[in-house]
Amino acid sequence: MASRLLTPLICLGLSLPLPASADPVRLELNALHPRDGACQLVFVAQNDAETDLSRLVLESVLFDRSGGVAALTLLDLQDLPAGHMRVRSFEINGLACDGLGRVLINGVNDCAPADAEGCTEALAITSRLDAVEVLQ
Repeated sequence: MASRLLTPLICLGLSLPLPASADPVRLELNALHPRDGACQLVFVAQNDAETDLSRLVLESVLFDRSGGVAALTLLDLQDLPAGHMRVRSFEINGLACDGLGRVLINGVNDCAPADAEGCTEALAITSRLDAVEVLQ
């Protein structure tokens, strides 16, 4: 009797859709640190793709709290080995950390190898900081 009940349950389980695969590359704005005349942005990058990225450079726009463009910059994340996490920091001169309101990742400026999943798929971008929104 138990096997008769179990068979439909197994079939039902097999027909359920599989969960979507994780984003190949995740980027999190993790911290801001005031520096002498600059703001240090700390990002955590995770490459969950199957291929090492030898280079990932992102075009970014930093907005102040009133919505004005405070800086345009390239974030060179350097190499991101497959299955690994990397922490990268960038000092933006002339930017006060408490004045930063949003970070827009405008797009990928450079990525290698160009046909790698981490280069061709959209990034998953988040912020750990309540005061700073990160957009794509």
